[in-house]
Amino acid sequence: MDLQGTQRITASDDGARAAAPVAQDNDRVIETSIPTRLDNLSWSGFHTRVVLALGITWILDGLEVTLAGALSGALKESPTLQFSNFDVGLANSAYLAGAVLGALGFGWLTDRIGRKKLFFITLAVYLTATAATALSWSVTSYALFRFLTGAGIGGEYTAINSTIQELVPARYRGWTDLVINGSFWIGAAMGAVAAIVLLDPAWFAPDHGWRLAYLTGACLGLVVFVMRMWIPESPRWLMIHGRPDQAHAIVDEIEQSVVGCTQAELMLPKIRLRMRDHTPLREVAHTLFYVYRQRSLVGLVLMASQAFFYNAIFFTFALVLTDFFGIPSNHVGWYILPFAAGNFLGPLLLGRLFDTLGRRTMIAFTYGVSGVLLALSGYLFSIGALSAQTQTIAWMVILFFASPAASAAYLTVSETFPLEVRALAIALFYAVGTGIGGVVGPALFGALIDTGSRTSVFAGYLFGAALMIAAAAIAWRYCIAAERRSLESVARPLACVE
Repeated sequence: MDLQGTQRITASDDGARAAAPVAQDNDRVIETSIPTRLDNLSWSGFHTRVVLALGITWILDGLEVTLAGALSGALKESPTLQFSNFDVGLANSAYLAGAVLGALGFGWLTDRIGRKKLFFITLAVYLTATAATALSWSVTSYALFRFLTGAGIGGEYTAINSTIQELVPARYRGWTDLVINGSFWIGAAMGAVAAIVLLDPAWFAPDHGWRLAYLTGACLGLVVFVMRMWIPESPRWLMIHGRPDQAHAIVDEIEQSVVGCTQAELMLPKIRLRMRDHTPLREVAHTLFYVYRQRSLVGLVLMASQAFFYNAIFFTFALVLTDFFGIPSNHVGWYILPFAAGNFLGPLLLGRLFDTLGRRTMIAFTYGVSGVLLALSGYLFSIGALSAQTQTIAWMVILFFASPAASAAYLTVSETFPLEVRALAIALFYAVGTGIGGVVGPALFGALIDTGSRTSVFAGYLFGAALMIAAAAIAWRYCIAAERRSLESVARPLACVE
């Protein structure tokens, strides 16, 4: 049995005796070692299955966003839709607006009814809306269906990031979170290849290829329904919401699959909790904006800066290639492949450092380097010093650092707030951050590109760079050292009883 020393997460001395793993009294107070048991586990096939089942959602999101960017030229050439650059930016902003509202609504539900139920609700919304996008008949209908697609994906963000934190052992949590979020770019590469094939006029008519591209996303989503069966409900969520026996059974099953026996009778540190049905919104607001207001500021800044940085660049990079470098729209997909490679390799190769060097150091480093490199490449773009190929290489290098930075924003928000408000905290800061930085970005950059002025586009890049550098400074000063620590020691549950 590969168990490591654990950090005590309660002031109680009861962890020194071999009591039942879940003890309950008549006041709905339980004493449990479930968090410690989960953090004790070594990496196993169970954790790999969780990564695969959750990572494929980010693959879907990457597919969606890449298709939206790569298909922008085809939408402009469509005899039915005839998009302008502003229409492309507006539709992308509608997708992000849907993600914002979906995250808020589904985030609230995730904390009330559990992580697993939301997996299937949000996935159904995504699949239906994506298939409907393929049948769009006007700019308005396309924007509406993109809005609904975004709502489904936004809901996924909250449930999935909560689940990562609550199922993965503390010493692997940072790297796992970054790699799962980074799998977005596997979907981006798939979207790029799909766009190359489906936008080839030798194969498909101009108004058919982009429709088939969206149907590809819907078909891929069907696979997720099966994979989601691998993931249990979060035992941490269950133990607080009045179902400790079910939580205990799930942890027993996980331990049996990992080490071949249970830790139920080991002398492990325990935590005492008063079970609750839900957490009132008043308590949520008090927790986020009074008790943890400094952490809330950090989360908001990280989310907003990376949202503007990423969404403004990625949703409009195809327009830059076609309008400024003369790349045909059906060739844009080739430029996404190295772009996606840099984005995925960043979390994969740098992710371990978030668990070793620590959150504060790596978040400040990746945000700061991303901002400096964007400002430099933006200047070279403005003076015409870059070709389509060198511009793509510059983006690839920038996003090698920006990708783990963006994923670290989700990591920070999801591990530094109490379990009872975790999903809603992710939703709120994602929504506000994306609303500030993401919804405005694509429309703004679409308008800047429409001017035909490299200087105007450079001004947008410079603003995004300044946001990232400012976020790096705030992270260096205020980030929490959550690496290799149990969630309960980073943010004590609201239901905790001394």
